[in-house]
Amino acid sequence: MTTNQKRGLRTKPPRRAAKPAAKAELAVDRVEPAPLSNCETTQTPAPPDVEATDDAPHLEAEADPILCTGDCVLLAQTCIGHEFSDLQILERALRHASIAESRVDSNERMEFLGDAVLGLVCCELIYRRYPTVLEGEMTKIKSTVVSRQTCANIARELGLEQLLTLGKGMQCHRVLPHSLAAAAFEAVIAAVYLDGGLVAATRFLEPLLMPLIERAEACGHQENFKSVLQQHAQTRLGGTPQYVVLDEKGPDHAKCFEVAVQIGARSFKPCWGQSKKQAEQQAALNALHELGIAIEENGRVTVAKGGGN
Repeated sequence: MTTNQKRGLRTKPPRRAAKPAAKAELAVDRVEPAPLSNCETTQTPAPPDVEATDDAPHLEAEADPILCTGDCVLLAQTCIGHEFSDLQILERALRHASIAESRVDSNERMEFLGDAVLGLVCCELIYRRYPTVLEGEMTKIKSTVVSRQTCANIARELGLEQLLTLGKGMQCHRVLPHSLAAAAFEAVIAAVYLDGGLVAATRFLEPLLMPLIERAEACGHQENFKSVLQQHAQTRLGGTPQYVVLDEKGPDHAKCFEVAVQIGARSFKPCWGQSKKQAEQQAALNALHELGIAIEENGRVTVAKGGGN
């Protein structure tokens, strides 16, 4: 009995081993919620992420503009047709003050330089293209070609307006102001000049400016209808045009003006414009049409020599 009891005691451990087996079954049961543990493990990096949040906003604040700017810079380089040795120069030319840390870091200083380079290149092109044209006429041609409106038009044709790096306050505007587009063009001119010198700037500007120069010279008025009307009025009509604001509408930041021109006792058809200057130019053009001086064909206005009533 003693041995049997001993053997019985020996046979009991396997029965007791069933309990560990039950534990194993329980362990299997515990394994079933493994997806939850996996979900938890996927979230376990959260504490490092939370700890990294001190750095994360800093990285995101820098990464977004840099990535956007990098894409814009490469695309702008293609649009401009000049391969920059230093892309940071072009990046700054596309950086508006609304996103720059300070105005010194924006493209405003480059706009100042680009305006001077634009004027120099334009003057040289006019000088070489028309060797017999006098100073006064060359000045009129230049004033048309380097106007803010013309610069804005060129910027939009090149697609520079869409490549600017802007702050959130400016991104809400679907159409940016003419002044901003013109400033971008002048800043890009400065970037080309700083990177490649005057030769590179001339190579960039000549195909853009020469058609405008030739058109301005051929029109005979350089789109300065007020000047043409004044010359005609003083030489043929014995008076000086007077511009009268008849009405204005709209908020202060986007007013429109209705202007009429008078020469002596004669009044001409008024015209609306987005600025007083624009309205005056259109009013002058209306007067030139009525006087038989301006002729418009296919959207282009030319001045008839010797015409007038």
